[in-house]
Amino acid sequence: MNFTQAELSGYLQVFWQFSWPQWLIFSLIVNIFLYLFSIGLYIFIEKTCRKSQLQEKNHPVTRSDFYLSLLTIGCNSFVMLFGAFLWKKGWIVPGQTESVIGIIAEVAVLLLLMDFLMYLFHFAAHLPLVYKVLHGKHHEHISTNFLSLFVLHPLETIGFGLMMLVLLVGHDFSVISISIYLLLNLIWGTIGHLNREFFPSSFDRFFVGTTRFHNQHHLDESKNFGFYTSIWDRLFRTYK
Repeated sequence: MNFTQAELSGYLQVFWQFSWPQWLIFSLIVNIFLYLFSIGLYIFIEKTCRKSQLQEKNHPVTRSDFYLSLLTIGCNSFVMLFGAFLWKKGWIVPGQTESVIGIIAEVAVLLLLMDFLMYLFHFAAHLPLVYKVLHGKHHEHISTNFLSLFVLHPLETIGFGLMMLVLLVGHDFSVISISIYLLLNLIWGTIGHLNREFFPSSFDRFFVGTTRFHNQHHLDESKNFGFYTSIWDRLFRTYK
C-alpha cells in the first residue's frame, strides 16, 4: 500500500485530537459529500448507460423523500460520531494490516458478514408490524430514483450503522479496509437502486447482488433480501 503504518498513525492522531464539535462538523461534511457523490454517480450512470430501463418510469422525486434523505445524512453522521466515541474509549482499535492481500481479505470478510447481517435485518424489517412502522416508506419506491437509497426510517439507518460498529468492536479491521468497504457499500447501494441493470447478466451465476436482483425485491417484497450477494437468499430460499 502507499501508506506506511507510521503515516497512517499520524493521520489518525490528527483525528484523535478533534474536539466533539469538530467531529460533528467533520461527520456532517463527510456524509453530505457521500450523499452528493451517490446522487452524482446515479445521474451519471443514468445518462451514459445504454441499457433499457428495468421499469417503465423512475419513481417521482417528492419533497417528503428529499427531507427524509436529509434526515438519513443526520443519522449516518450520528453513527460516525458514535464510532469515534467507541474508538476514543478503546472499544474500536484500528488493525495493523498493510499488505494488499490482507486488505482484500478484510474487505471480503466485511462484505460477507455485513451481507449476512443485513439479510437478517432486512428480512426482519419485512415482518408485518416492523414493516408498517419502519420499512414501508422505502417500499413506496416500487420503481426507484436517485434518492431511493436514502429514503429510510431513521431507526433503519442507525440499525445498519450499529451492525457495522459491532463488527468493528469484534475485530480490529484496518482503517484502509474499513474505508474501502464503506466506499463499496455506497457505490453498491447506488447501483442497486438504479432503474437500469448495471451488471452483465452472467453475474447472476456468481451470486452477485445485481441491480436486477434488488429491483426484483422492490417488485416482490417477499424475495431477494440480500444486498451485496444472493448467497443468503439462495440458501434460505428467498431468491427470485
